[in-house]
Amino acid sequence: MTYSVKECFYTLQGEGAQSGRAAVFLRFAGCNLWSGLERDRASALCKFCDTDFVGVDGDGGGKFTSPDAMAAHVAAKWGGASGKPYVVCTGGEPLLQLDEVLIAALHARGFEVAVETNGTIAAPSSLDWVCVSPKSTARLEQVTGDELKLVYPQTDALPEKFSALGFRNFFLQPMDGPRRDENTAACIAYCLAHPQWRLSLQTHKVTGIP
Repeated sequence: MTYSVKECFYTLQGEGAQSGRAAVFLRFAGCNLWSGLERDRASALCKFCDTDFVGVDGDGGGKFTSPDAMAAHVAAKWGGASGKPYVVCTGGEPLLQLDEVLIAALHARGFEVAVETNGTIAAPSSLDWVCVSPKSTARLEQVTGDELKLVYPQTDALPEKFSALGFRNFFLQPMDGPRRDENTAACIAYCLAHPQWRLSLQTHKVTGIP
């Protein structure tokens, strides 16, 4: 299999339960809920994405023709940093490409492997951390995991729709855009009224970290 990667870089996780942790971000190209092209946004199932996942021209991006080549590239981005190596596989939708053989190759290099997925594809069982971020009316196939992170508000994806699912952590994250302050206030109010949910902020945008 050839893996198409938009970008791959060393940074700090900016969101959710692992916020602040050093990680290699492995952003796969492509998504099953939006083409990534502005001309298609209005007709997409997920209309609010703020991430560029089109092509392979980003920092550390490219096409990798084997799991070992992909894992070696990720390991090079971690470099000589101490501690347990950690890679976050994201997108787009990473589970269109992330498979058991690549996870095994990353594990062989000592990595703890996380995924951030829209949940429409079942996650491989060998992953170490599964974060699902539901989008609109898209059907969830992955209904258990370590973290459910819901961008809020979505009128067709209310928190109560997901609160009984089998996740260890539940986060609300304010939808970015011109109403971000209003959305942040709405998240805070909801978390105060429903303590099962915790607030997740996009700290990388606050700090300027990639």
